[in-house]
Amino acid sequence: MRKKQIFFGKVLFLFLLAFSSVSAMASDGNAQPRYRTLIPQPASVAPDPAGEVFTLTSRATVGHDASLRAQALYLQDVLAASTGWDLPLTENVRKASVRLVIDTVKVTRPEGYRLEVTRKNVTVCGHDAAGVFYGIQTLLQLFPDKVYSRERQHDTAWEAPCVVIEDAPERPWRGMMLDVARYFFDKEFVKKYIDMMAMYKLNKLQFHFIDDSGWRLEIKKYPRLTEVGAWSGPDHQRLGGYYTQDDIREIIDYAAVRSVEVIPEIEFPAHILSAVVAYPWLSCTGQQHEVPGQHFISRDLLCVGKESSIRFLRDVLDETIGLFPSKYINIGGDEAVYTRWESCPDCRKVMEREGLTKASQLQGYLTNMVAQMMKEKGRTVVGWEEIFMRGKVSTPVVGLIWHNVSDTIHATRNGHKAILTPATHTYLDFPESHTPGEVKAATWMPPISLEKIYSMDVNDYSAEQSTVLGVQGCLWSDQFIHGTVLQEIPYLDENRSERYAEYLTFPRLLALSEIAWKRQSERDFNDFRRRLRHHFAKLDAKDCGYRVPEPEVVSLKQTADGGFEYTLASPVEGAEIRYTTNGRYPTIHSPLYTTPVRVGEKADFCALTMVTPRHYSLPLREAPDYSAYKRYGEYTGQWKSLQIQPVGATRLRMECTGKISGNGNYEIAFVGTRGTNSLKVKDIKIFKRNEQVAEGKAVPDRTDDKTSVFSFAIDSFEAGTPFFVTLTAEAVGGNDTEGLVFVGKLEK
Repeated sequence: MRKKQIFFGKVLFLFLLAFSSVSAMASDGNAQPRYRTLIPQPASVAPDPAGEVFTLTSRATVGHDASLRAQALYLQDVLAASTGWDLPLTENVRKASVRLVIDTVKVTRPEGYRLEVTRKNVTVCGHDAAGVFYGIQTLLQLFPDKVYSRERQHDTAWEAPCVVIEDAPERPWRGMMLDVARYFFDKEFVKKYIDMMAMYKLNKLQFHFIDDSGWRLEIKKYPRLTEVGAWSGPDHQRLGGYYTQDDIREIIDYAAVRSVEVIPEIEFPAHILSAVVAYPWLSCTGQQHEVPGQHFISRDLLCVGKESSIRFLRDVLDETIGLFPSKYINIGGDEAVYTRWESCPDCRKVMEREGLTKASQLQGYLTNMVAQMMKEKGRTVVGWEEIFMRGKVSTPVVGLIWHNVSDTIHATRNGHKAILTPATHTYLDFPESHTPGEVKAATWMPPISLEKIYSMDVNDYSAEQSTVLGVQGCLWSDQFIHGTVLQEIPYLDENRSERYAEYLTFPRLLALSEIAWKRQSERDFNDFRRRLRHHFAKLDAKDCGYRVPEPEVVSLKQTADGGFEYTLASPVEGAEIRYTTNGRYPTIHSPLYTTPVRVGEKADFCALTMVTPRHYSLPLREAPDYSAYKRYGEYTGQWKSLQIQPVGATRLRMECTGKISGNGNYEIAFVGTRGTNSLKVKDIKIFKRNEQVAEGKAVPDRTDDKTSVFSFAIDSFEAGTPFFVTLTAEAVGGNDTEGLVFVGKLEK
């Protein structure tokens, strides 16, 4: 009897051990198998019917084709950091535990891979080195999240579910643009950014080196570009920096292992003031300027009529392509204002010689010259869509469509290619929401939510036949980093600017990666959001910052007594939800959400997602409903009785960036909503930065005791530039008055 009990106990123990091993290995939280949480989602996933697992041990080896040594070293490094094991590398692939091979017969599509995980071994088979690397990324997502840590993790079962995954990208161009010109990010952050792109299978980095605010690339023939053009401000407040050519080589080598092509952007003819400061003879006027310390779009252009300027451009491009192996060279080309060219005698001579009737056509002339020059060197010119919209360009180029997606039609008709990067969906320097408390960010267009990015139209197509090569996101640094608000303090070894960049990039980059990788017809945002909840722990392990999503409302029911019942879910696996029922923002000390919560009014309920006591979301709360005031435009601000002096005039200033979205005619309305008194508004002035650009004129037929409406016109709009309105307000009969302010653009 005793022997039977011992035998039964052993069997039960082994059964429970095996069950727990399979369960833990195969899933992450909520019993979700890890192969069901992959981002971007693979084309084909076939799990093992028996639910078996592969266990990585210290005795494992990594076998690789001779051409894949760099990828094998990459995998060895990732696994060594987290497991503490330096797994041996071998070219004897057949006997290895983890096998990295290239087979163009088994995997036919470029960048494609086949990942087979069995109980005994793992095989990553790629069409090419990029395909093998992407197979490695999928394999890493199958292991516990701690595999991404740079510190050794103890007591972790390094298990992956047995599965066969076949996958390949739908689009050859899956990119991000990093703006290091407006704000200089150091080399190590750039490498980290590349690493995070590669983790989610993005393959193109547009390196925005040049802008009015800084020149970041060392050009040995023109040393003043970095000696002078890379810095702004006095010594004690000096901002800037640049990459040496050795830095660039290091970044390129780092990116190449991760299958990321680094594409240099040398911006011209506009956004080049930093070069003009260093060499004034590059511009039409030859005037001396200073490198600006705040966001600024200079009117100075590279003079297209001077041979010295063209020679400079040729020298810089030659030295640049000597550094970068990319087959693409980006020349910028956006937001040029042509007044300097119009008044320049040298530029006018070129116009006469070439038979051009408009100064804007000089941009097409310059683009075509450079495109032909680069074609002779085996490179293809890329630039913002203006490069083929301003004059005739006969040499094929690739346009980044940021302003008007329909401009892809123009590209098709003229033999060019296009990349979709619309500001409405892929500019990550815009905030995710209007929620008070969002970080300082661009406001010249509406916020871009995670769902908005994911919903972007990217038609399914054959890459060989389509005009559109793919998708690219952009992270501009002019709005949220320039100045002193978010600057790092080197003396304290702070990296707050990098954290802000990560906050705006993640998790939206994951949505971008999936729309770039998958067919549009196969996308499902709800499924993506379900998978996303398991990726925040991976970002934590990578020490990558991110914006924590607000709690998800599973259901909202009206109760019998007229109140409301909220049922919530955490959007981050393992994170808590804290809430209040008095309308105030929750804190780490607020009640912990465990069951549905009832409130009398929607406005009484607030909740936030708490990953840690120092990392949590903005609150989920009922936004005010301004639909009744839609005829006045967009909500811009408000006034309350405490702001208004009971006697005499009160000066008020409100930001209306984003509400002013372009040149045109506008109205600003002051609508009283509460109080026994009214407000008399006058002296309306509109400022762009600190420059007055318009003055409001009263609209008598739209004004009464409670409402005042003023009209104004904008004819010098600049994207990304802050706008403000100032006014004088006087209380009539007392300051018991409250109201709302709206700005609306009038239809043509």
